[in-house]
Amino acid sequence: MDLNPAVQKMSLSQQQLGKGVPCLRCKGICAGFEPHSWRKICKSCKCSQEDHSLSSEVEDDRKIGRLLAESKYSTLTARVKGGDGIRIYKRNRMIMTNPIATGKDPTFDTITYEWAPPGLTQKLAIHYMELIPKEMQPVTGTEGAYNRRRQLMRQLPIYDQDPSRCRGLSESEFKLMEDFVKKYKSDALGVGEVALPGQGGLPKDEGKQQEKNEAAGSAVPTTNGNASDSQKEVEYYCEHCKQATPSDCPVVYADRVGYNRQWHPACFVCAKCTEPLVDLIYFWKNGAIWCGRHYCESVRPRCAGCDEIIFSEDYQRVEDLAWHKKHFVCEGCELLLTGRAYIVEKGKLLCPTCSKSKRS
Repeated sequence: MDLNPAVQKMSLSQQQLGKGVPCLRCKGICAGFEPHSWRKICKSCKCSQEDHSLSSEVEDDRKIGRLLAESKYSTLTARVKGGDGIRIYKRNRMIMTNPIATGKDPTFDTITYEWAPPGLTQKLAIHYMELIPKEMQPVTGTEGAYNRRRQLMRQLPIYDQDPSRCRGLSESEFKLMEDFVKKYKSDALGVGEVALPGQGGLPKDEGKQQEKNEAAGSAVPTTNGNASDSQKEVEYYCEHCKQATPSDCPVVYADRVGYNRQWHPACFVCAKCTEPLVDLIYFWKNGAIWCGRHYCESVRPRCAGCDEIIFSEDYQRVEDLAWHKKHFVCEGCELLLTGRAYIVEKGKLLCPTCSKSKRS
């Protein structure tokens, strides 16, 4: 089978990405990341790449920049100087510095959020952060920041958007994947917008002016909601939990859905896995918002062995799981199981011998 030149040029350094990085799940038990030749796991501890937090901030920003480039959200990216057309994510960070009086000399308490919704006043951005679970707030050096990095790898794997990062694509499969990516960028990809109820889709300056007006106590007319007459306060409801969204609390809008719907910040989650959508990046399909991973899986099968989307029509399927033919192997001894007896236990493909040894 002829491989695409872009795939053949994958460097040894890419294949050995993150070698030796400690596992955050094993916490000292694993000697460091030892890449499997084709699975997205550590050979030493069997944990995933996310658990080793292999990516860097720069790599993450390049990945999201590539995802948003050539889409209607390309304004959230910037061209890298001398980068031969490469675009990088203009990630909005928020730094808060509060003085703390200690005797005669004040010190400063600085909190840095590795990501915050863009285009908001700091007051509204802080309010947004307060409305999401503490463990998901991406404050530098905390579990929340690690969770964000893990979500970026899990929800938006690089091999779902860049065919050169997939292993073994044929020329025809490479082209199919390019078309697949172009289509989801055009038809499904979105980035949530944060605003107060009734202010979704407004120019940012206008939204900020309305926020000032409300703070000053002046009435702001709205055109959507469930008011029975113009004198009643308009009521808004979360699309996910169906509970009311207070007029002074920020909500999330998805432009592909329409600005007559909104979500509480903690309710803007994937319809499949119910994980909060990292950096508000969503995919719209069949009346629901999805993370990138589960959107792609809803369109094409994902290999349970290598975790990549399958673009060949010749693959192995068992119930609701799929494998590339060459990856239909035992997870214990890696024996090719095509035409042999096998057992699927909790999503793991095993030969009878390895299955028996796991039970004993």
